[in-house]
Amino acid sequence: MLVAVVLVLTFVTLIAAPKYVLKFNHVLAAGEPYHAAFLKWAKAVEERTNGDVKIEVYHSAQLGVEEDILEQIRRGAPVGQNTDSARMGMYVPPIGVMNIAYFIDFMGAKTPEEVIQVLQKVKGSPSMRKWLDELENKFGFKVLSFYWVQGYRHFFTNKPIRTPADLSGLRIRTPPSPAWQESIRALGAQPVAIAFGEIYQAIQTKACDGAELTYANIYNGSLYEVVKFASETGHILLINFEVVSSKWFRSLPPEYQKIVEEECDKAGIEVSLRIMKELSEDFKKKCIEKGITVITDVNKAAFMEAAKQAYIKLGIMDALEQLMKEVKGM
Repeated sequence: MLVAVVLVLTFVTLIAAPKYVLKFNHVLAAGEPYHAAFLKWAKAVEERTNGDVKIEVYHSAQLGVEEDILEQIRRGAPVGQNTDSARMGMYVPPIGVMNIAYFIDFMGAKTPEEVIQVLQKVKGSPSMRKWLDELENKFGFKVLSFYWVQGYRHFFTNKPIRTPADLSGLRIRTPPSPAWQESIRALGAQPVAIAFGEIYQAIQTKACDGAELTYANIYNGSLYEVVKFASETGHILLINFEVVSSKWFRSLPPEYQKIVEEECDKAGIEVSLRIMKELSEDFKKKCIEKGITVITDVNKAAFMEAAKQAYIKLGIMDALEQLMKEVKGM
């Protein structure tokens, strides 16, 4: 009798086991809205594929630092990463345009709804389709969605920042990709590449003088303990790319490929609108309660003019102008 029960349980386990498993990594804390959105995406995919596709979500870089995960993805490992166009721009340079300072402002989007509309048009543009194809076929990165907007990034330092000149001499933590580095350099600061999980200690030990992040990052990382000012430059609206191995993605049946992409887009748009409309302001209030002083009288026009040097330096001003032309024509 015992043997029969064991056999039945083993059979049920085998039947219930997912056919396709993706381990999805992100560097954000479990309390950030993105983590809940990734879990929602995973649940929707599992339900629509009747359990055949399982996405396991790992927060706080539990699977490793972003650069290591991206290399695993290139090699075809069944892992995914929340990244951005700047890092993808290290492989296909023009695609990095989306995370250079004031991209979304140059594209003319002002409201949260307009941001999503612009991104949808960008996705359908000839230039973006070409760049995405190159990422997939030449470098092994399948971009599932880039409708994941994490909110505007500002400068968080121990002195108020109102003009590019105020950043002179300051070492500001930013990701290591050229698009990020040149953006911060163009805006007046010295960029310093430091892993996301090491920002607190870096500021505390004076390895850098501050960081450019979102309010949610500051609150969830307790960075309000080591910085005093939030200068609202809004220099980058962080547009995230959800990336998996093209090899893993192609192993899925076509109908499952469609489900994975559709649900990723859906979860991304939902959380992005919520962040831009509600959560960013909520996290801002929480940071203020923790002692952060907000600087709002920032000369944005001066910062936008300075930002153009990043596009020129990286040789992708043409990419910006071409995307603007294609989106405007839609």
